[in-house]
Amino acid sequence: MPEAPTPRLLRHPVDFLALGFGSGLVPVAPGTAGTLAAVPVYLLLQSLPPVVYLALTAMLFLSGIPICGHAARRLGTHDHPAIVWDEVVGYLVAMSLAPTGWQWPVAGFVLFRFFDVLKPWPIRWCDRKVSGGLGIMLDDLLAGAFTALILHLLALYFPFS
Repeated sequence: MPEAPTPRLLRHPVDFLALGFGSGLVPVAPGTAGTLAAVPVYLLLQSLPPVVYLALTAMLFLSGIPICGHAARRLGTHDHPAIVWDEVVGYLVAMSLAPTGWQWPVAGFVLFRFFDVLKPWPIRWCDRKVSGGLGIMLDDLLAGAFTALILHLLALYFPFS
């Protein structure tokens, strides 16, 4: 019988990451909670040189494939709502090379949640057709990429900073 998502899962380091440092255990809107958990991670990383930020984000994405796959097997279902490591990494993708200023993490949060919840094509296609840890991670990578594109267009035409 698969384990239910309980705080006991947080004892295992892989599950701790998969559950977004525990944020995935909130009973309502765990994806939003996972994205909120990503904001301080982004704030810690935003001052890194761009190449380091991008390399670290890529590493977190690649490590997320086995992390989320492990958690999905342990929870007994593909992409259980408590698995939010994909939201953490997706938000970091969304904020890649974002301009400085408080408006951008807020706009990135709102846009990322929009794309992650509504899943326009091709995000929805990936969510439905790609399985395993890669499938869990890929739709959020795309939601983050869509968000990053829009943030960069906004910065180009509406420079807030």
